[in-house]
Amino acid sequence: MAWKKLLCPIDFSSGSQEAFTTAITMAKSTDAELVLVHVWSPPVFSMGEGVAFAADMIGQMIKDAEAGLAQWKADAEKRGATRVTTQFFTGAPWHEIVGAAKADPEIDLIVIGTHGRTGLKHVLLGSVAEKVVRHSPCAVLVVRARD
Repeated sequence: MAWKKLLCPIDFSSGSQEAFTTAITMAKSTDAELVLVHVWSPPVFSMGEGVAFAADMIGQMIKDAEAGLAQWKADAEKRGATRVTTQFFTGAPWHEIVGAAKADPEIDLIVIGTHGRTGLKHVLLGSVAEKVVRHSPCAVLVVRARD
């Protein structure tokens, strides 16, 4: 199948790196556009009321994430992906990823990494990839991180 537009969520993890490499290979082989998406989620702590980050600290976290996404775009282009764009969202990762795919009907595949957590870690941390698979309007390729 010739993919036309691939969406690859980036969270800067090893699973994300594996999905990124796979997405670049697929984009190059089918001349597909590669859309790199990062969803920034404010850190959440369960230490009670009143725990907050200073506005400048949050601003710096966002700038760092945006810079990281720009670096991954440059890396994709160095590796031979010819049409690479980026999108940056704030919110719940799975919801924003699915929303990006729904907003652009040309996206025909999401290539997403997973950590492959099981048991208690899966229950406590959830699975963004699993939620994307369940709610996506298009095909999803889940790429597992290598140990």
